[in-house]
Amino acid sequence: MRGRAKSRPQVPLLGRDGLAAMRRAGRLAAATLDMIGAEVATGVATDRLDTLCHDFIRDHGARPAPLGYQGYPRATCISVGEVVCHGIPGPRRLAEGDIVNIDVTVVLDGWYGDTSRMYWVGAASEAARRLCQVTFEALWRGIRAVRPGATLGDLGHAVQVHAEAHGCSVVRDYCGHGIGRRFHQPPTVLHHGKPGRGMSLEPGMSFTIEPMLNLGGHEVDVLEDGWTVVTKDASLSAQFEHTVVVTETGVEVMTLSPEGQHHPPW
Repeated sequence: MRGRAKSRPQVPLLGRDGLAAMRRAGRLAAATLDMIGAEVATGVATDRLDTLCHDFIRDHGARPAPLGYQGYPRATCISVGEVVCHGIPGPRRLAEGDIVNIDVTVVLDGWYGDTSRMYWVGAASEAARRLCQVTFEALWRGIRAVRPGATLGDLGHAVQVHAEAHGCSVVRDYCGHGIGRRFHQPPTVLHHGKPGRGMSLEPGMSFTIEPMLNLGGHEVDVLEDGWTVVTKDASLSAQFEHTVVVTETGVEVMTLSPEGQHHPPW
């Protein structure tokens, strides 16, 4: 969910217990996305998907972090088509060819796990499938740039170069964020940048990487509900997100799918 650039305060570092707790929270968030994938179909309302996610999270001893956060009204964010992020689930029914991002954050034993994944409904267009594929690849380019001594600029550059090489633009107005015992904390994680710039990464840092890529320009608008972010030019948008932790030797992804469902079977 929402993250915007701020000046740098101290970045919390995870210890052994925190790392174990983040693994559990991340696994539950990912399991929620595994569960909901089978329910994404033509004619299903987004509020139905939200209810299923809400109940699954509650049934596993956690709570959905977005519900009530800064006034947000639902348990998940579900963003369809030209919606970049923070789509509010409601009566909208999915149509053949839609691409859909479902963003889940759980709070389990006081720790947060945050992840999102793209799905599509029926036969998505070639352009939509390519956008999803490039976004997925860009996420992993960013993840693979994470290691002790690397910088946030290295991460952002890796995402940006891959996206732009494939004709996609990177949304600038929203970004990844630190996460742990708080939903949003330092550092701010941009998905564009220059190598060697920005904060240096240290073992124990935990944050999300969640690039939003558009088929058109990177500019966005926020709708009157104060949450829903759409592409200014009405082009399609896609996003994938993982929670990661910097380790002594590289990076650990906390939100890998327990069932191997990391992306749709394109």
